[in-house]
Amino acid sequence: VEKTQETAQRILLEPYKSKLSQTINHWLKFPKDKLQVIIEVTEMLHNASLLIDDVEDSSELRRAFPVAHSVYGIPSVINSANYVHFLDLEKVLTLDHPDAVKLFTRQLLELHQGQGLDTYWRDNYTCPTEEEYKAMVLQKTGGLFGLAVGLMQLFSDYKEDLKPLLNTLGLFFQIRDDYANLHSKEHSENKSFCEDLTEGKFSFPTIHAIWWRPETTQLILLPGNSLTKVFHEKADSDKQKSKNKKKLTSAIPYLPLHPSPTPLPLATTSFFSMSLILFLFHR
Repeated sequence: VEKTQETAQRILLEPYKSKLSQTINHWLKFPKDKLQVIIEVTEMLHNASLLIDDVEDSSELRRAFPVAHSVYGIPSVINSANYVHFLDLEKVLTLDHPDAVKLFTRQLLELHQGQGLDTYWRDNYTCPTEEEYKAMVLQKTGGLFGLAVGLMQLFSDYKEDLKPLLNTLGLFFQIRDDYANLHSKEHSENKSFCEDLTEGKFSFPTIHAIWWRPETTQLILLPGNSLTKVFHEKADSDKQKSKNKKKLTSAIPYLPLHPSPTPLPLATTSFFSMSLILFLFHR
């Protein structure tokens, strides 16, 4: 029954997934046969990047199912994702435009540079500024939007600069996802509770909270710090979970729990503190 429902959902959502390209094509007037190729390229690239993301983030769930590398193993998943990249390249070549491969290569470089920064900040306990994070998002998440529209514009007479629009969409998509990771029940069921926190990742709400109270940065970020350790530990036993809760509780007095005297862009309290409290009661 679950498999039938999943198949039905995939069929129903298929038109939705390609709507960005189809919507932009209202202005670009791109040939439909080539549009389908570009939709396939971006979908395949997106799915391949999720496979690698799950490996690099040590994720356990993706869309409420076990991640691919927990089923097939890391070597097979990495090989599969790399294979998809070359299948994509093969599809781009069928577009038969001298600049198509150049654009595809540039966007892949941007995507991997963004992912590399995201991983570096996490593994080296280095909190980026909000502006640095936004720049990374435009490389990592916005790159897929840019690839689809960039390829379409190669064949279109519409040459207006759509980058500001695409950048806004990319930032909205990622920051909303960051917030949902801490706040959405549906997100928790599809992945895991506050996954960005348990991975030690610097998402936008966490970065905003840290730089709102810079004096807390040392407490949170020093390698070996008890709070940092908890975020990178897997609490498999009840005893370890209880121990982690005590460590987190001891850190709460040092975190920015009080609302700002003026409204903040995302909320009036520290997202980091809010998510930490949620984390305590759901471990």
